Amino acid sequence: MTAIANRYDFALVFEVVNGNPNGDPDAGNLPRLDPETNNGLVTDVSLKRKIRNYVELAREGVDGFHIYVQEGAILNEKHREAYKALRPDDAKAAKDPKLNPRDDAEAKELTAFMCRNFFDVRTFGAVMSTGINAGQVKGPVQLGFARSVEPIWPLEISITRMAATNEAEKKKSAEGDDGDGRSDNRTMGRKHIVPYGLYVAHGFISAKFAQRTGFSQSDLDLLFEALTTMFEHDRSAARGEMATRKLVVFKHENELGNAPAHTLFERVRIGRNIDGEFREIDSRLDNQPPARSFADYVVEIDRDNLPAGVEIIELL
Repeated sequence: MTAIANRYDFALVFEVVNGNPNGDPDAGNLPRLDPETNNGLVTDVSLKRKIRNYVELAREGVDGFHIYVQEGAILNEKHREAYKALRPDDAKAAKDPKLNPRDDAEAKELTAFMCRNFFDVRTFGAVMSTGINAGQVKGPVQLGFARSVEPIWPLEISITRMAATNEAEKKKSAEGDDGDGRSDNRTMGRKHIVPYGLYVAHGFISAKFAQRTGFSQSDLDLLFEALTTMFEHDRSAARGEMATRKLVVFKHENELGNAPAHTLFERVRIGRNIDGEFREIDSRLDNQPPARSFADYVVEIDRDNLPAGVEIIELL
């Protein structure tokens, strides 16, 4: 496959309704927050996981589209696949717990094998030098944290369990409660939700790094397909309803790009929908009801006086 020859930058706009888009394990699984502004955050790692999961579903079993970082996977055994392919007659390649390339040429071949066979290595890069050393490579696609366009106010919801886990619990439940209005076996729990949040994440695709991993046009098309569709296959009670609402891509006409990414992202403006008109978001405004749907916002894309060599592609 021929590597892409253009730089791309993109803005991903997605929403969450009555769900937790990315829990923080250091805060009791509360939705991640910027503590100074109360804006919600979703990590790049979380977004990459969803992309990987989508590609695994969409290209299951297809050569060249395997996923390197999988739940429960032993990464060293995936590195071993490269050694077994390059050293088919070497018994050590199939069993030794530690393997290293014999020289620089083999090191490059091992890394190239991982890039050819694993979509996420070819896309995001990977450090593959643990134990069985397959090198490391920086991927052409990088993502930043997503941030909500307004502060979010998570709700803590109490939940109970009605079923008993054993006969003793069932008997105790049948005897009645202890005066607090519930039986002991109805275990109390907590779940945290964001009633509504609209988030924006920025992504960057380098044609120069794509040449190193072999990231091709078909890989790019699959990436954009994943970004627009990935939430449809990530449903759970904890996630609530999540959906991609906009994917705005800035395509540069050359490998190094024709404008700084931050100036392009500033062209994607999100404001409140007040009587059908765009209004700047300002937390100081009085009598502004909290947003509860995408219809409460307006997304504008400034297409005037684009830098020469930059094209805007609106995929959603």
